[in-house]
Amino acid sequence: MLDPTAAVVHSPKSAAAAAGSFIWNLPRNILILLLLAYRKVVSPLYGQVCRFFPSCSAYALEAVTVHGAVKGSWLAARRLARCHPWNAGGVDHVPAGHREWPENRTPRIVVLNNPDKYLAAQTDGEGRTAA
Repeated sequence: MLDPTAAVVHSPKSAAAAAGSFIWNLPRNILILLLLAYRKVVSPLYGQVCRFFPSCSAYALEAVTVHGAVKGSWLAARRLARCHPWNAGGVDHVPAGHREWPENRTPRIVVLNNPDKYLAAQTDGEGRTAA
């Protein structure tokens, strides 16, 4: 049975902080949803045509995730301007941000776009891959 004397205390500060965080992250989250929709619907129709690694849509998704809506959009626009038939392409990572994620909470797109940093094989002292 519920205890009528027990009350859940909601701090107005925490509610205001949550609302502020939601509003602050809304443009970033909308862009992330649009990029994910593009990657699921449009990107498979074209196949692997990007000259860079990571692909332009993966780059844009990581840029918006790491740097936010404004700077991430700017980085993505600069990348799209470089992606044309006269550019040789190559590896072009998103510049590192100042944000650090807790252990095992790094966004999946960041891990997939940076395999040398996050997916490096563990080796023993003799250079063999650890099992």
